[in-house]
Amino acid sequence: MISANNVTLRFGKKALFEDVNIKFTEGNCYGLIGANGAGKSTFLKILSGEIETTKGDVVMNAGERLSVLQQDHFKYNDYTVLDTVIMGNKRLYDVMKEKEEIYAKPDFSDEDGAKVADLEAEFAEMNGWEAESDAATLLNGLGVDTDYHYKQMAELEDTLKVKVLLAQALFGNPDVLLLDEPTNHLDLDAIAWLEEFLINFDNTVIVVSHDRYFLNKVCTHIADIDYGKIQLYAGNYDFWYESSQLMIKQMKEANKKKEEKIKELQEFIQRFSANASKSKQATSRKRALEKIELDDIRPSSRKYPYIDFRPNREIGNEVLTVENLSKTVDGEKILDNISFTIGREDKVAFVGPNTLATTMLFKILAGEEEPDEGSYKWGVTTSQGYFPKDNTKEFDNDLTIVDWLTQFSEEKDPTYVRGFLGRMLFAGDDGVKKVKVLSGGEKVRCLLSKMMIMGSNVLVLDEPTNHLDMESITALNNGLIKFPGVILFSSQDHQFIQTTANRIMELTATGLIDKMTTYDEYLESDELARKRQIMNVDSSDKDNN
Repeated sequence: MISANNVTLRFGKKALFEDVNIKFTEGNCYGLIGANGAGKSTFLKILSGEIETTKGDVVMNAGERLSVLQQDHFKYNDYTVLDTVIMGNKRLYDVMKEKEEIYAKPDFSDEDGAKVADLEAEFAEMNGWEAESDAATLLNGLGVDTDYHYKQMAELEDTLKVKVLLAQALFGNPDVLLLDEPTNHLDLDAIAWLEEFLINFDNTVIVVSHDRYFLNKVCTHIADIDYGKIQLYAGNYDFWYESSQLMIKQMKEANKKKEEKIKELQEFIQRFSANASKSKQATSRKRALEKIELDDIRPSSRKYPYIDFRPNREIGNEVLTVENLSKTVDGEKILDNISFTIGREDKVAFVGPNTLATTMLFKILAGEEEPDEGSYKWGVTTSQGYFPKDNTKEFDNDLTIVDWLTQFSEEKDPTYVRGFLGRMLFAGDDGVKKVKVLSGGEKVRCLLSKMMIMGSNVLVLDEPTNHLDMESITALNNGLIKFPGVILFSSQDHQFIQTTANRIMELTATGLIDKMTTYDEYLESDELARKRQIMNVDSSDKDNN
């Protein structure tokens, strides 16, 4: 259990949190949500003790251990992968290393013997002998192969480092687990494994995530940050959304009735206040009027962009043909003899762990890379809008936001261009900001503005939800659902894929899997195939025996 008591945090005159009281209890998973800048990550840092409050305090039960998902990918570069995971339980790791140092002494004394005996007892009490196997189980579950377990963290790619740091946070059954965006940069298999882990986790979890499906799967409660306060709701994300909307609707309806009553009382008072026979009734109604208070309905601090992709031209029947496409990068064959045809009503999600292959395919289709073998052909009626995973080149210039977007618009009127920026929540002086100083989320919103203003009838999007807040993801999701053209996209957001795609493709080591189906149906068929494979292996083992 962990609780915040009268917590206030101020930066100068601005209060990020004001008199927050909330208790997070054992056995529950709390999704911490709120608009960008509401203070979600900051509140986790308050709970962990990384940030001191201006007023109030954070209380945990005595003897309980808190674990935090580390965000610094380079912090453990000098340690092995297994050691990094075990360091999630600092006391256990310290005892393990102190034992090793004592045993390594050339002049082992009686005092050392007594000390190491105490350490061995403490080590056994903390299940230290299972530490390496427990750490390995977590790593394997997240998709970090055994070959990496004894390597230095510095040797790992960032995507693997993210998984190792997540395994570190989960290690050792912490009493309170704080996870800030744990699904970022995880593949869908790792996310599914994490979902099951948290569903079966018995202690307290507080998680910040922009993944709506993930929050729906794992959360028992939602803690909503708005205007410096935190409101607790029982249920998952969808339940919170429905409850919060219902609450606002009920308050508006109650206010409407109160306003009608106020108007009725005011008319009576105005009409009969000077009438001697009605004066007592008028006085009574004045008292009743003074007691009526309207509910204070503050608009949410959340802001939803307006995303609407409107093609300038209707797409024809011939969209895209890919034939025998192959590409090798740094000696590794990324694409191997890939062929497929895209129809005019296709919305294709590219899924699976091989994200490098998908990114390379999209780069080739966008004309940024050339295939080693094979060919592709876009239909004559098509126009493509491309959203790259790495947008560094797009913003490596000194242009303002308005000037940057104007270069992609047929209509050069600044007012017209600013209209598209306004839809994406760039207001007023934002238009004169230099694009190279924008945040990750602002750059993504600029790219989406570019795709809207270009009016393409084919959209190619590589991980478009990265860096976006929940509101922007929802708006993009809805925009793509309404889009009448063709979409080729990749994402690690389950709900985003399920609600957008009508066709699933997976680039595997043995070729392309291509199914006209929803994502959930694809996962069910894939899981069934895996179970059958396991059953076949088991039966063959029995036959051999």
